[in-house]
Amino acid sequence: MSLEQPAVFCNMVFDWPAQHWTAEHLSEVLPGKRIRFRMGLKSTDTAPQFETACSYAEATLEEFLTWNCGQPHISGPFRDYDHSKFWAYADYKYFVNLFEDKTDIFQDVMWSDFGFPGRNGRESTLWIGSLGAHTPCHLDSYGCNLVFQVQGRKRWHLFPPEDTPFLYPTRIPYEESSVFSKVNVVNPDLKRFPQFRKARRHMVTLSPGQVLFVPRHWWHYVESIDPVTVSVNSWIELEEDHQARVEEAITRTLVCALKTAEDPHNTRAWLNPTEVEETSHEVNCRYLNGAVSAFFDHYRTSKVIEMQALRTNGEELNVHNHMEVGQTGRQNLTLETVKQEAASPFGPDLVPVIQSPEEAPSERGGIFESDGKDFVGKDGEHFGKLHNTKRQRRMSRSENAIVEQVASHGTTAPSQTLISTDDLLDCLVNPQVTRIVAQLLIQGRNL
Repeated sequence: MSLEQPAVFCNMVFDWPAQHWTAEHLSEVLPGKRIRFRMGLKSTDTAPQFETACSYAEATLEEFLTWNCGQPHISGPFRDYDHSKFWAYADYKYFVNLFEDKTDIFQDVMWSDFGFPGRNGRESTLWIGSLGAHTPCHLDSYGCNLVFQVQGRKRWHLFPPEDTPFLYPTRIPYEESSVFSKVNVVNPDLKRFPQFRKARRHMVTLSPGQVLFVPRHWWHYVESIDPVTVSVNSWIELEEDHQARVEEAITRTLVCALKTAEDPHNTRAWLNPTEVEETSHEVNCRYLNGAVSAFFDHYRTSKVIEMQALRTNGEELNVHNHMEVGQTGRQNLTLETVKQEAASPFGPDLVPVIQSPEEAPSERGGIFESDGKDFVGKDGEHFGKLHNTKRQRRMSRSENAIVEQVASHGTTAPSQTLISTDDLLDCLVNPQVTRIVAQLLIQGRNL
């Protein structure tokens, strides 16, 4: 949990029953089970292909596999989708919904091997896609992410949190916990988004049997590069999630209020299909109050536990204060050894995802990418630099981003286009703004 950059775990899941979960196997486990597939175009447009622009098909895995063979003139739910022009993606399929009458299968996924006792398929999500299936570039507001690649390969494009201003964040389409980028990171429009040139892309191809760790707030674009891909992931909760839920509640309230007022009968245009809850202002205000109350309940409980722990450890603390000098010296030596080991956790079975060479992002063939096996630097020196300069980078890069974006357009005449509701929302619910609003709201409630 102390890793501050993405990394690939190798040789961790060889004994998991879920390693045999190919799409063919799952079609036998779920005979006749209809699953919603997102249908997207295999296009090279510079605009991201958001979920609101996709169509959907309800189909069984058997029907998906038949369509995916590329046979012409098939019947069924995929009949209107030419395999040469479309990809299909069964994404965000929660195990508890998918295997509702087969709960024994939860034990096939053993996240407990990663140090999370009792965590298994119950807290997991399944992803099945065809060649070209992808998720637009986004960051997850909550937690960090563990992704187990079961079948086929997926290419991950990752960007650090400090590069958020260069990814042009937006909350339209709106989905709780997902901040999207306006940039199609595999085919960017650099005239419209010139600051994206400064984003530091990290790439890795995740192969079957490997597990990718995605730290909190790392941007990611994920694409299937084999005919069939199957992945299993689990979002791990973090302490920071309690404030993040307040930020998300603020975002939801503002987005729904303004977009509904703009066009009360067309939520399809701005609300992600994954959002099925009611969007009324009354409901959203209750949600916001609930998030703030939960924040205080959590930290009130944590404070009591912390005080109890301090009282319990009081005698032990006094003992340590009277330790002999020689013993203290030996302790410090041991602590220093532990720190050195912790500072370099990487090895044959834990491989860091490193930054790609600085090349034009649109030159797909020229971008260096890691394959999870041979992308370790020769001496590991740059990995240390990533940790040492992270705070400095966060300050220097983010502070100047907005000024530079304005300056980059300084030589052109101001746009005559009217400011839209979406333009306003891009400012109001920018992650940096909602973070400040959440902190002010919490402070005010605490007075």
